[in-house]
Amino acid sequence: MSEDGPRDAGYDDFLDAVEAGEPYYLESPSGNGWLPPREFDPETGERELTEEPLPETGEVLTKTVVNVAGPSFADDAPYIVAVAQFGPVRLTGQIRVEGQKRGVGSEEVEVGQAVEIDVGHNETEGERVVVLEPV
Repeated sequence: MSEDGPRDAGYDDFLDAVEAGEPYYLESPSGNGWLPPREFDPETGERELTEEPLPETGEVLTKTVVNVAGPSFADDAPYIVAVAQFGPVRLTGQIRVEGQKRGVGSEEVEVGQAVEIDVGHNETEGERVVVLEPV
C-alpha cells in the first residue's frame, strides 16, 4: 500500500517520527525496549511504557542479501536486509548504500558497522520501509 492507503497505527506513527528526525522506542519500567506498536512489555507484562529517544546510530548484528523476494518486494530484489541494535531495541531494515544499486556492495556492509535509521520506499508497491544507512 502506498502512503495514501490505510494507516497501520503504531507502525506508521513510528515511521512518521523517523521521517521527522525524532525516532523513538517504548521502554518499560524494567528497562526493556520495544518498537511500537506495543501495549505492554511481553517479558514482564508491565503496561507503563514510555516513549524514549532512539539512539542516533546502531550497530549491524547480522545481514543477508535477498535475491528472491516475496511478492511485496519482488521488484526490489536483490537487496540487503540487516538487523541492527539501537540501544535496547533491535531494528530490521533494508541497507541502502548511497550511490549504489540495491544488493550490490553487500560486502561493504559488515557486522559491527554503524548505521543510521531512515525511511525509504520499496519499489514494488511504494510502501514506506525502514532503511539502515551505513555511517
